[in-house]
Amino acid sequence: MDNKNKAIGVFDSGLGGVSVLKELVKSMPNEKFIYFGDSANAPYGIKTKEEITKRCEEIIEFFLEKDVKAIVIACNTATSAAAKFLREKYPYLPIIGMEPALKVAADGKINNTIVVMATPLTLREEKFNNLMSQYDDNNVIIKMPCPELVNIVENDLLDDEKVVEAQLTNYYKGLDMEKINSVVLGCTHFVFYRNYIERILNHNINIVDGNKGTTNHLKEVLKERNELRDENEKGSVNIYNSSKDKRFIELSKKLLNR
Repeated sequence: MDNKNKAIGVFDSGLGGVSVLKELVKSMPNEKFIYFGDSANAPYGIKTKEEITKRCEEIIEFFLEKDVKAIVIACNTATSAAAKFLREKYPYLPIIGMEPALKVAADGKINNTIVVMATPLTLREEKFNNLMSQYDDNNVIIKMPCPELVNIVENDLLDDEKVVEAQLTNYYKGLDMEKINSVVLGCTHFVFYRNYIERILNHNINIVDGNKGTTNHLKEVLKERNELRDENEKGSVNIYNSSKDKRFIELSKKLLNR
């Protein structure tokens, strides 16, 4: 098959990557996408680097069977743990990862307070701490591990305002919320909490995520390789999940249209 007409593989530890898929479909409506959620093994943020890398390899092999032209790791944790290894193992395949958009929040800023909400693994990995070291001389950067927010999405509780607001309030207790200038959503699951965070912090605040940057990067890579589909082509989305529970497919579709 002509590479132009091959699909793009997108995967996440579960359903959070649907927020990236949504941005991809919006930006490239002519493309064919295959989404794989690993809900049977979620969350990744509390697993070891080795466990995550093994799962990522297995998912890449699934995509290779589908003959994809590129892969998006729509998961900050999986990117931190496995992207370097995967790119070395599959050098012929464009593999686009995610990282917390701290540069967007901190670049050019002085004396700002920036909260980075992410999984425990993302926050303790060397990659993130190297990124953080570029900006923490001029700004206060607060690392906020939020594993429970992944579970809320995976269990279809996003619309339960009491559950969500109680969890977010618990994470932010002890912080002077009026002094927070920016919040970095360092996990693709957390993009679905944007409105809740704005409500809880209750002041003009900059909330950033890496979805648009990742989408633009993929688009540029495909353009350079002359592998973007023609504008008159009709796009499509196929969703798979490692869990045998079919509700995860339905929930993925619900989040895509949220």
